[in-house]
Parts: sequence; structure tokens; C-alpha cells
Amino acid sequence: MSALALAVLLSLVSAVCYAGAAIAQERVAATSPGGGYAPLRRAGWWGAVALTCLGAGLHVVALAYGPLSLVQPLGALTIVFALPMAALFARRPVGAAGRRGALLATAGLAGLLSLTGTPHGDTLAPAERPLLAAVALAAVALAALTARRLRHPGARGVLLAAAAGTAFGMASVFTKAVAEDFTEHGARVPALLPGLGAIAVLASAGMLLSQSSYRGAGLAAPLATVTVVNPVVAAAVGVAELGEVFRYGATGALLAAAAGALAATGVVTLTVQDAKRPADGQADALRLPHARRPERGLVPAAADPDPH
Repeated sequence: MSALALAVLLSLVSAVCYAGAAIAQERVAATSPGGGYAPLRRAGWWGAVALTCLGAGLHVVALAYGPLSLVQPLGALTIVFALPMAALFARRPVGAAGRRGALLATAGLAGLLSLTGTPHGDTLAPAERPLLAAVALAAVALAALTARRLRHPGARGVLLAAAAGTAFGMASVFTKAVAEDFTEHGARVPALLPGLGAIAVLASAGMLLSQSSYRGAGLAAPLATVTVVNPVVAAAVGVAELGEVFRYGATGALLAAAAGALAATGVVTLTVQDAKRPADGQADALRLPHARRPERGLVPAAADPDPH
């Protein structure tokens, strides 16, 4: 198996793990009172953490075999996998719009894969890393603080998810840099510690922000936002700083942009489709009067929740 094929396979399994983690996080957020970022007493939360760690580990190995511009876009398959998994485990029907969105996202990603060129082998310059980490953390903190001021749960969830996606994307950039330092330049562990610290901080911030983004916003909108922002941030750094390019020069770049737009259209379709449904808790509340309706004759007619 070629290195590129192995990177694709590892990225697909990683996306499945991330999809399972997202579903678990959304269920925990929907059923946990309060606004904590990390409901440590919930077994579902720790299950999501375990799946995220497994997905991240596979993602790290994939980055060792493939370029950022290839591995990161494959992460967008997370929402495609999450759709049937949510239908199976959370009883969320897919529907025609969901299938159409998944098809568009998959087609766009296939286009990106076919246009991915051979990486040049450049690495992130050590002098640039502290500034890049500081800018990334400042952007994430600003987005998170702004989100706390928003009252609409959907807007707040999307902005928190954008912050999480930025943190995850930059964590991937530093993961790629640390992996290359270790495997290609023979760097020792002490020299890797600053990069590992940046990865730990960014990945932890992404995990906590993504958990908070699901509170009141459902599954699809926050997950779609993370799915889009994560590869866009990482691929932009890969192209701008690491010399990663697409095939066929400027024509390939335009085709890649079109493929990315197609994938984004699929993600938006998935988001809109899910946003039209009531949340699980709201659906239960709508069904509750009928599910628990008392028998006639046991209460006065005025107290009957369904007098007809």
C-alpha cells in the first residue's frame, strides 16, 4: 500500500471516530443541565473523549504519510459518516435532503483528492511557530468570548464551533511540524516540547469548545462548521507556509476551489436539513401530552390536556 493510500485509509477511520464522538457530545449537551464545557460526571463525555483521542491518533499517523492539503479535507467526511450513525444510534432520519447533501460533500472531496499534488517536503520554520500559535490562540479566544455574548443558541453554537475548528486545524499544523521534526530531522524530545505543548493546548481548547457548541444548537450546524473550518485553516497554512500545491497549476487551484465549494454546499445542505427539525428534547415535549395523557374520567375535563 502506498503512503498516500495509507493516509487516506487512516483519515477515513479517523473521520468515523470523530463522527461517533460528535454524536456522543451532542447527546451529552442535550441532556446535561447547566453550561459547563466538560461534564466530567457523564460517561458519554468520557466516551466522546476516548473516540476523539483515537481519531486524533489516527489523524497524526495520517499526517505522517500524507500532506495537510490531502488529510485535512478528508476530515469533512465526518459529517457524512455522522448522518447514518445518528440515524442508527440517535433515531435521526436521514431523508432525501440529507442524502443529497452527503452526495455533494463526497463528490467535492473526491474532486479535491484527485487534484492533490505531491508535497514539497517543506516544514514550518521554527521562528514562525510561536507567532503562529499566539495568533491562533488569540483568534480562538476572541471567537469564544464573542460567542458568550450571543443570545441565540444557533449563532452561539456556530461561532463556538468555528473557534473549535480553528483550534483543531492549527493543532494539525503543529502536529505535522512535530512529526516532520522527529521523523525527518531527528529532533530529540526536549526540542519537540514547545510544539507538543501547542498541540495539547489547541486540541484541548477545540474539544471543550466543540462540546459547548452543541448546547442548544443541535448536531449538524456545529459539526458542519467544525468540519469546514478545520480543513480550511490547516490547508491554508499548508499552501501558504509549507509549499503544498494542487495539480495543474492555476487551473488545478480553480478546480480545487470549485470542488471545495461543492463540498461546502453539501455541508450547508446537511446543516439546513437538520435545522428544520425540532431538537430531540423539543420533540419529546411535543409528544409528551399525548404519551402521558390520563384516562378520561380520572380528572376534570378542564384539566385534560387533549379534550378532543
